[in-house]
Amino acid sequence: MDSTTNGTSRKVFFFDIDNCLYPKSAKVHDLMADLIDRYFVTHLSLPWDEAVRLHKEYYQNYGLAIEGLVRHHQIDPLDYNAKVDDALPLDNVLKPRPELKKLLSDIDRSKVKLWLFTNAYINHAKRVVRLLEVEDFFEGITYCDYSAVPFTCKPQPEMYQKAMREAGVERYEDCFFVDDSYQNCKKAQELGWTVAHLVEEGVKSPRAPACKFQISHLEELRTVFPQCFKGSASNAS
Repeated sequence: MDSTTNGTSRKVFFFDIDNCLYPKSAKVHDLMADLIDRYFVTHLSLPWDEAVRLHKEYYQNYGLAIEGLVRHHQIDPLDYNAKVDDALPLDNVLKPRPELKKLLSDIDRSKVKLWLFTNAYINHAKRVVRLLEVEDFFEGITYCDYSAVPFTCKPQPEMYQKAMREAGVERYEDCFFVDDSYQNCKKAQELGWTVAHLVEEGVKSPRAPACKFQISHLEELRTVFPQCFKGSASNAS
């Protein structure tokens, strides 16, 4: 799986990674949130409650807690990555999911290129898809480069443009996308992508939909984006 590839006439199906390729019940988000809070406590010398509050504020304002840390506290983003993302005990949490492999294998890759699109750093992203055993389905990955200053992440429009550039697609209407983040889906649709917002069963639905399609399971992609799958009468090209 390369980080970039040459141009293509195929449409591109962008998949978010965390809480998308695996369910929220895996609790990876909770484990990460705890490590982030601990990082705020340790490196900013904050009491726990203030660390939790500031973590939430930065996430809401910037899409990633790390951007607030870099912007306002000049922390080393790669040190943060080592102590948060890379410190997650993913080997004990994530296992291959046969239904996910079947779903990805049923996508018609002669018409649609599969591409990973994440706000995580490359180490974490590659680790997750390796543990899920789905790395071979994807032709590349667009990730948040923590070493870049300033760095770009979803839902900044520049991040979607970066993803299109790296995946070799020029037209917004040639992009399909699934993500569990309301803001990420909302911005993608505003730009002209065809978007499915993943809101798992048991997760509160937003008051207003983020985009045209809202699904509770990745299997529903077969219904909302039938043109991407093998045997479909619709043509994605």
